[in-house]
Amino acid sequence: MMMWTKDKILSQAKLLPVVAGWQAAGEKVVFTNGCFDLLHLGHVDYLEKARHLGNRLVVGLNTDASVSCLKPGRPLQDEVSRARVLASLLFVDAVVLFGEQTPLTLIEAVRPDILVKGDDYQLSGIVGHEVVLQNGGQVLTVPLVVGYSTTRIVERILQSSQGLV
Repeated sequence: MMMWTKDKILSQAKLLPVVAGWQAAGEKVVFTNGCFDLLHLGHVDYLEKARHLGNRLVVGLNTDASVSCLKPGRPLQDEVSRARVLASLLFVDAVVLFGEQTPLTLIEAVRPDILVKGDDYQLSGIVGHEVVLQNGGQVLTVPLVVGYSTTRIVERILQSSQGLV
C-alpha cells in the first residue's frame, strides 16, 4: 500500500495509538529526535542505522520555535519542509513535532522500546534515557559519519558566497 509522505507526519495524539498498535504486534519501536535542518548524508546514515535497530522508526522533530531557541539564526527550513523531507525517507515510519526544548515529554508519552542518538552523546546525557530504561527499553548510540553537519554545510556555503572556497 502506497503511503503519502504527509500521512507519516502525525500529531502526538495520533501517533500514540499507532505506536501502541505496532508494539502490540510485537514490533520494536525506535525513537530519535533532532532539528534536521538541512538533510545530509550524516542524517540519512544515522537515521538508517537507527531504523535497523528495530522494526519502526519514529523521529521527533523540533518545531521552528524550539530550534530557534537552541540555535540562534536557525532553522534554515521551516518545520513543515523539514517534516516532509524526513517523512519521505523509506526507513522513517513516523515524524512528530515537539515544541519543548527537549523531547522528554514526548518520550514519556511514546514509550519507545529503543532510544537512539549519535555517538557524540554519552548514554547518561541522552534526554529520556531514564524513562526508557525504567520501562525495560534500551538506550543506544550509533556511529556518525565524520565530517557531516548542518553547521559545516552552512559555513561552506557562506565561504563559497564570499569567494573563500
